[in-house]
Order: sequence, then C-alpha cells, then structure tokens
Amino acid sequence: MRSIGTFRAWGRLKKTLFSIALFTFMTSSFLYLTGPGGDIRQWMAETVITTQHRSWAWIFVGAERRDELVQETRDAIERAAKEKQDMSLLNIRGSHGNARSADELVKIEDISGQFWKGKKMYVYDPKTIRVMTPSKVGEGERITSMVDRTGAVAGVNGGSFDDPEGLGNGFAAIGMIISGGDIVFADQDGSIPQHIVGFTKEGALVVGKYDAFELRDMGISEAVSFYPRLIANGKPLITSGDGGWGRAPRTAVGQKADGTVIFIVIDGRQSHSVGATLKEVQDLFLAEGVINAGNLDGGASSELVYKGDEDEQSMLLTKPSSRYGERRLPSAFLVYDDPESVQAIRIWDGVDKIDAGGSYDHPEYLKEQAERKAKQPAATPKPKTEPSSTPGTAKPTETTKTAPAKSTTDTKATDAKTAPATKTDPKNSTAPAAGSTAGTTGSGTAGTGTSSPAPGTGTTSPAPAAGSGTTNGGTAATDAAKDSGGTTTTPAQPAPSGTSTGTPSGTGSAPAPAPSSGSGSTSGTSAGTKPVESAAPVPSTSTSTESTTTGEAQIKP
Repeated sequence: MRSIGTFRAWGRLKKTLFSIALFTFMTSSFLYLTGPGGDIRQWMAETVITTQHRSWAWIFVGAERRDELVQETRDAIERAAKEKQDMSLLNIRGSHGNARSADELVKIEDISGQFWKGKKMYVYDPKTIRVMTPSKVGEGERITSMVDRTGAVAGVNGGSFDDPEGLGNGFAAIGMIISGGDIVFADQDGSIPQHIVGFTKEGALVVGKYDAFELRDMGISEAVSFYPRLIANGKPLITSGDGGWGRAPRTAVGQKADGTVIFIVIDGRQSHSVGATLKEVQDLFLAEGVINAGNLDGGASSELVYKGDEDEQSMLLTKPSSRYGERRLPSAFLVYDDPESVQAIRIWDGVDKIDAGGSYDHPEYLKEQAERKAKQPAATPKPKTEPSSTPGTAKPTETTKTAPAKSTTDTKATDAKTAPATKTDPKNSTAPAAGSTAGTTGSGTAGTGTSSPAPGTGTTSPAPAAGSGTTNGGTAATDAAKDSGGTTTTPAQPAPSGTSTGTPSGTGSAPAPAPSSGSGSTSGTSAGTKPVESAAPVPSTSTSTESTTTGEAQIKP
C-alpha cells in the first residue's frame, strides 16, 4: 500500500517514464526469454529481409542469424525456380476478337484476410496482356499515366528496380524486360539465367529461371524479372511456414488451366491492412485452381489501376504504402483490347549510365522539405544600434594623439600662381576672447594648415572658413585685412566629413581653428615670414565654439 501511495504521489512525467521502462522490460523479457517471443522476432526479421533495409534484421535476431535467414531465403528462391513448366497442362481458350468491352476483358473483386485487404483481377484472355515501359528517359512512370497514355483497360505493377532510400526514380530496372517479343532492357548478358515472370505469344504464363536464349525458344512475348515462384505445374512450393518473407504489400500473378489470368494485389504496412504472407497468397491461388503462379514486385510498388472503357478516367483502386502515393515504376502489366496496336518504348537505348535517383531528385520529397522549411519561423534580425546625431552636435571622430610640436612653416609650399600674401602683424592680430567665437573675415590667398588638437573634453573637426565671410556666425575685421591693399576671393573649401558648425560641448582647451581664408589673423605664421615658435596654448575655462590653439600651419593654394 505504501508503494502504491508513493506511485500516486509522483508527477506525470515521472509516471510516464516509469511506465515506458516497465513496458520495455516486460516486452523484451517476452521476446528474448520465451519460445513464442523468439518466433515473433524471427518473423519480424524475415519481414525486414524482404525490404530495401535487410541489414536492419540483426536488431531482432542478431547479425549471424540474419545472415543465415538471408541465405535460407535465397536457397528457397533457387529451389522453387528449378522445375520447368509443363505446357501440356494448359488449354487456353481462343480470343473473342477485338472491340471487346472492359467487362468482357477483366473482372475485379475485393478480397480480405485477417490482417489484410486487397483486390483480385481476372483477365479472361491472356493474350491481351502486354508489358509497358516509361516514356521519359531518366525516370519511371506511374501506372495511371501509362494506362491513360496508351489506352489500356487496367494494369498492375511489374518487375523490380533499384530503389535508393525508398525514393528511387523508378528508372533503374533490375533483370530483364521483354515487350512484344523484344528485349527492351537487360542488366546482364543474355546467357546468364534470370528469374522471369512472363507470357508466351499464345498466352501461357511462364515462371522460373531462364536465359534469353531459352526465353526466345519458348516464344516469350512479355516478361519482367521477380521471384519467388509460388506454384509450379499445379504444386504449391511453400509447404511449411509462411514462406519466409513476413507480412508486406503483395502483387502476384497466376494462371488457371483454361488460360484465365489472376492478378492479386494486397495493401500493406498500413492500419487498414498490415499485409499478407507468401503462403496466404499461394493459398488464394490454389483456391482458384491456379496451376502456375509467381510473385511480382511488392512493397510500396504494389498497386492496381482500372480505367474501363476508353472515355473513362483511370482510377487507383488500391492504396500503396508509399506516403507519396503512386510510385514511378520501370514496368507494368497492362491489359488492352488490341495489344498489337501498342508498343513499348525502348527507353533505355543509348543510356550509358543509369541513375537510380534518391532523395536529391525525388519531386514529392523535395516539395515536402520545402514546405517544412517554409513553415519554420523566420529568424528576426537584431536591430543595429547606431549613435544618434542631432543638429548642432558634432559626431565623434577618431583622433590620433600627437606630441606637441613647434609651429613651423615651409615657405616653399606656396604656390607660385597664388598672389603674394601680406605679412601678418602679430601686434594687430585679434585673438578671440575666452568663450567667444573666433571668426575671421578677410580676403586674399587661402591659408590652410594642420593643427594638433589640444587636450580637452570632446573632440570636433571644425570646418575651414572659406572666402570672405563669417565662420560660425562670428565677425572679426582685422587690421591686416585692411593692409592687404585689395581683396582676393578664393573658392570655398568643402567641410570635412563629420564636422559640424554647432557648438561643441566641453571645457578645457578646444581644438585648433581652421585656417582662415585671406590674410586674417592666425596663431601660426604666414607666407613670407620666418618660422617662429608658437606660444603655449592658454586653457579655456568656458565652453567655446572654436578656440585658438597652437600648431603647425602651412599655406597651400
């Protein structure tokens, strides 16, 4: 009672994990420690072996036992194919001529078992059956497309093909394909026997292992490659067990003594139909009086299509286990009112290398992945933070710290084309007062120079004054301008990027003013004078727009 109370006190997650662990323990104990459990594991391994993923069967029985089961399956297939057919057992009825209705050619019925559901199609005249191939190089074709394209009455899937990842394009056929007596595909030399399911020109079903020369001598008209053989000359070949292939979707063909052909297609790997064993399929044929029968490609390829009369639309009557519905296939058995009027395309002629396809070129798979990607929420980009700038506020710029230097002027830098500059009288130069705007108004040769900013709070790059005008709204008529004897207007120089005419905030020594245009007063030396050492800067105790600072000034055109 105490343990029950403890369990009830657990949270939902803890209860769930405990239940899963308990179920796993009990299931594993049953499967691996009991006789019936061992039989179930072997059945599951046999089912996996007949798929594209046979290597996974080791999960149920181990690698060694898996290899033994694979070899046993191969041996059983070869034994079933050895016996040659006795054609004397057949008494095929003559054809009823052309222009027959769909009801006269075929009849389709529902069938079901304990674990499966499917369809059974009777074909009354075996000579109306023809193998059809795809119409496009590089990929197989869906049976509904084949039926509509060629005007068939009905059809089922045929032979095997290479199917990477279960997403193959259906073009890489395996074995041999014969249509209208012509070998349209063969992956081996004609002298090598291959497993065959086909019909002679007279309509006799042939199942077994034959080479191309034997098939020619037998008059084989239509054939594909698959296995195993189920019934040979009236005798069932599966006499014990379920056939060793587990449960799966099935397609098979058999023939009665009067020539009537029966196609059986069973759904599988789905909730409504798990699939049938080979023994169950064999028993269905035996109940119909079939004397020869063979298995065709199954799994996700199993399907039955019916169109009926020519003016009707083809319909897929079964439910393929592929999540993409109908698959593209390399071959199919189709029923025609006049089979001589249709001919399979030799689609593999001239193809040197066959690409089996896969997830990289499967249209439905790629579409599915694109839709999933589109449903994923898009990543929101992070907003970029940028320093805000307001009118009148200078943007911060990088400055290089330089050691204080003596003011020197290279008089050779003066352009010969520039009018001679007037000497500057240091006594008449007017220095801006602390906290006032240093503005210069004058005319003459444009003076430019470089200045090293004095240390202080905040850094600005002031724009040079251009021509006769006012810098930052300040005015200062200097005596030197009057002595210049004339006015020479120079083009305005553009302000450097990042400068502002607003008032920079900060206290202390402000950066040096831009050189004035004309012969205004500067703290440097003008052209024609000897370089002199500049006076030390006077710290400013108030916020100023521009302060005079020491530095080097060179006169440039």
